[in-house]
Amino acid sequence: MPETPSKRQRDAARHIVTQYLKVRTGENAIVESWDHTLPMASAMIDEIRRVGGKALLVHNDENAWWRAIDRKQSRLLGQSSEPEWAALKAADVYVNFWGPGDTDRLETFPDRANDAFDWNWPWYAVARKTGLRGVRMTTGFATERRARQWGLDLRRWEESILRASLVDPEEIAKSGARLSRALSRAKKARITHPNGTDLEVAFAGAAPRVQDGRPHPWTKKDSLSGMLTNIPAGVVDLPLDSRTAEGTFRANRRTNIWWNWHAGATLEFADGKLTASSFDAGGEEFARQYAAATAGKDRASALTFGLNPSVRDVPNLEKLERGCATLQIGGNRGLGGTNRSSFFTWFSLAGAEIALDGATVIRGGRLV
Repeated sequence: MPETPSKRQRDAARHIVTQYLKVRTGENAIVESWDHTLPMASAMIDEIRRVGGKALLVHNDENAWWRAIDRKQSRLLGQSSEPEWAALKAADVYVNFWGPGDTDRLETFPDRANDAFDWNWPWYAVARKTGLRGVRMTTGFATERRARQWGLDLRRWEESILRASLVDPEEIAKSGARLSRALSRAKKARITHPNGTDLEVAFAGAAPRVQDGRPHPWTKKDSLSGMLTNIPAGVVDLPLDSRTAEGTFRANRRTNIWWNWHAGATLEFADGKLTASSFDAGGEEFARQYAAATAGKDRASALTFGLNPSVRDVPNLEKLERGCATLQIGGNRGLGGTNRSSFFTWFSLAGAEIALDGATVIRGGRLV
């Protein structure tokens, strides 16, 4: 029988606890897990205790959760219990694993049951007040159903995510600071690639945001959920001036968001607007969501640069791949922008050349 948790899970958990979360002796930690993430959650509990932290495991039973949905008790699920709120108020550290694991069913979740997640924003409000810091574990996104849907080997996919979690956050922070300095002085970016990409965009004047995976208590400079960071980590992002976008962008990485999957996208922009698009796969669903979306859906809204050296074409980590340029269209308020569209998605291009105001800063996936 395979070891549970695996050595890779234990190594990643130790690295996250000591290098990213930096859990201290006596700190209170909550680890929230679903059925499919229990082995990794167990490793996190071990490592928190190893450094002297006090750990509480919160287990969301998958079958019980869906049975409540079947009984039309979604509203009840959206109301966290008093003991849960008390634990949150006393916690210093929080580890979240994405769930539930039945992603086939989750992707057809009925709008009438969305109140099952009504606890979400009140949760962030409490976390902002208490000084909590935490991580969201992308390993929870890797499920049997998604692996089957995307034609992946689940074990290899999980291994790729865990390897990317073992990167030194100091390395990410240093390269992120270097790129951020260049971005903060620039007004425009030109993205080119031998595949035909040649796109010019303009920045909105906002400060670049480096996400190196090291969480901190919320500050007024952060988004409303800024006390949590995703692991694996490694991006620099900033909003764009939605009035400027000219040229062609051709993605060579898939976009894997649970509500929006597409591959082989080609986008054409003129006068700041998306004028045409085509896809090798996922185009029909993109078109359906795009047609129903509100104003701003056709605007280039954010640019993200990957910093993680251990990521290469890993599903759901495409934005993190070192040197990868990711273009977002639609809503960008989560990044500090002003685009309020109900729709957003992104498109990633690895191996591009990036020039800021005419000076090349990335070539072949590396900072120059």
